[in-house]
Amino acid sequence: MSLITYLTKIQFEPGAARLLADELRLLGVKHPLIMTDKGLVATGMPDRIIQAGKLAPDTPVFDRTPENPTEAAAIEGRDMFRAASCDCVVALGGGSSLDLAKATALLVTHPEPLAQYAAILGGAERITGRKPPVIAIPTTAGTGSEVGRAALITLNDGRKLGFISPHMIPNAAICDPELTIDLPPILTAATGMDAITHCIETYLSPRYNPPADAIALDGLGRAMRFIRKAVSNGQDIEARGEMMMAALQGGLTFQKGLGAVHAMSHALGGLSAPRLHHGTLNAVILPTVLRFNRPASEAKYRALKAVMGLHDSADLAAEIAKLNQDLGLPGTLAEMGVTRRHITEKLADTVNDHSSATNPWKVSAEDYERLFVEALG
Repeated sequence: MSLITYLTKIQFEPGAARLLADELRLLGVKHPLIMTDKGLVATGMPDRIIQAGKLAPDTPVFDRTPENPTEAAAIEGRDMFRAASCDCVVALGGGSSLDLAKATALLVTHPEPLAQYAAILGGAERITGRKPPVIAIPTTAGTGSEVGRAALITLNDGRKLGFISPHMIPNAAICDPELTIDLPPILTAATGMDAITHCIETYLSPRYNPPADAIALDGLGRAMRFIRKAVSNGQDIEARGEMMMAALQGGLTFQKGLGAVHAMSHALGGLSAPRLHHGTLNAVILPTVLRFNRPASEAKYRALKAVMGLHDSADLAAEIAKLNQDLGLPGTLAEMGVTRRHITEKLADTVNDHSSATNPWKVSAEDYERLFVEALG
């Protein structure tokens, strides 16, 4: 028997940010903590959201979200939540802000240490629904965290772990493509490739979930048709909307699990230096893992190529590498500053990552080392 659930409430349309006030009212909350980053504060977007939610001008704003969310930042956010007597969290930003908001809400009612709730450490059952509501407002189109049941957090000891539970899914997602219009081309490309990777890896997961498979294929098709348009013309609201939908669909399929790409990118994302963007890591690693997984997934590769508009004889890995090149993304991990020392340092974390369990076939430590070296270039 396979448990299949799609329980998240989603408001999706250009201008949907105006619905924040209604969603807060329906949840019975009035005093949110807005969690975002300094870059978005500089654009004035939190003020726009405060106005849309009809909130007090002095609504507290946590703007110290790191590029990769950390345990320390979650604790800091929790302390701000308590000090300001907040009753909910509004997450505004990319996947880092959304994941940090989930972890912060968890720590408001769940005692430290945070590590005890990590999925790989058996912590999923310790996460309960006794936590403040979270409303997620994505400003990028990639992570799918607005509908995802996981938060990826780098602990104080350097491990980047997944905190996974149905109770981690935001109570509502407000998806407004207009909020992504000013996203720079390189971030549009990187986050778009994140969505593409999610759709591909969840589809290739061996878990049985036909509805999720259908959603993943549809999301992949949308992303492939519109990612170049979104990168070349950020004002194209149709392209922005289709990329946001593709990201949302990738997030809706997370319950199938991911695979080796994410096991590798999660591990490298835990490095203190260099600081590595998750979507860019996925884009760079994806061709290497596609070559590795091909013998275990021939039939599914044909389905992927069909929705991507590729001929059945096309080399899927080569096509993804070409797409990365067209979008101006790095071609190798070395171009991102990764070295063999980093690979050695993070190899054990990769093997132990929760995403590894749903790769199409088992990946050994030796396999991962070879994959890293190949992706290193």
